[in-house]
Amino acid sequence: MKVEDLISIIGADFYTGVPDSQLKGLCNYLMHKYGIDPAHHIIAANEGNAAALAAGYNLSTGKVPVVYMQNSGEGNIINPVASLLNRKVYGIPCIFIIGWRGEPGVHDEPQHLYQGEVTIKLLEDMEIASFVIGADTLGGEVGSAMDEFRSILNEGRQVAFIIRKGALTDAPKVDYHNDFPLSREEIIEHITAISGADPVISTTGKASRELFEIRTAKGQGHGTDFLTVGSMGHTSSIALSVALNKPETKVWCIDGDGAALMHMGAMAVIGASAPKNLVHIVINNCAHETVGGMPTVANRIDLAGVARACGYPHACCVSGFTELDRELLLSKERDELSFLEVKCGIGARADLGRPTGTAAENKRAFMDYLSGL
Repeated sequence: MKVEDLISIIGADFYTGVPDSQLKGLCNYLMHKYGIDPAHHIIAANEGNAAALAAGYNLSTGKVPVVYMQNSGEGNIINPVASLLNRKVYGIPCIFIIGWRGEPGVHDEPQHLYQGEVTIKLLEDMEIASFVIGADTLGGEVGSAMDEFRSILNEGRQVAFIIRKGALTDAPKVDYHNDFPLSREEIIEHITAISGADPVISTTGKASRELFEIRTAKGQGHGTDFLTVGSMGHTSSIALSVALNKPETKVWCIDGDGAALMHMGAMAVIGASAPKNLVHIVINNCAHETVGGMPTVANRIDLAGVARACGYPHACCVSGFTELDRELLLSKERDELSFLEVKCGIGARADLGRPTGTAAENKRAFMDYLSGL
């Protein structure tokens, strides 16, 4: 159905959430109509953050908010739904729009498969009524579902529209770009050239796909790398634990700005732990590029400053390859925790592939590699 028709049927004027490729039509519509406007549209750091923003909107206006997200974000909303929104607590109404990745019977990446299986069950467990919208769903059907939802919302409960692949159409085109000259794939090539045989933990999305292809192109093995294809925002915590348990080995974390923002508290734990062998790199293109390019707030904050405030003894930001190589070499040589923010353009090769092995194979190869260090 047309995304504008869905917006009209819902009838809300405040949206917040985390972008999803399955919801790109909705995200583009909201960016085209509102941009980032605190009165109407906020891109949140994570889905729980969005649920709390929605609660505050309802408390202050009495109106029903909308939270959009990929189904992977259901885990992040369980706490605010169960202990804040639920009718047995404050009874705050909210409409969720959820992209259904890993829908049973529909091919998808491994990190989405189990999440796809339990998407509706999790909503049922949270007492959230749902309606599935597919490519052949008619506007009248959605309108009837919304009519039923209004009575549920009036009881201080929550509802959800689950969006199948290709369900939303006729969205406006939005150009997402910035003026940073470096490409992420080239940045990762420079990182791998200097990290050498050291273990690398890379974040979800295109960064891990590019790391995999760089190793393949160079004829290198993949055992040095743990590709965190799911659990967005947790790569730096995985890297911290690896570094703490392999104190004699330099460990490199390739993070993204959206991921770093999603669970920024991890930086405080890393700074407090201060493993001398960890290099935490955030490639910052100020965008959720993997799911469409919608902006993050990373263009308005000083990530290196955040790292220093969290206790990282060394933190800096670079935007050119000469600076990058210098800081990578210093990070490899120094015996202290290092943080490096690298400003990056938006974009990737059209023919960018995906890892050819399974997630389990990646885990076993990485563990075998670590066991030999």
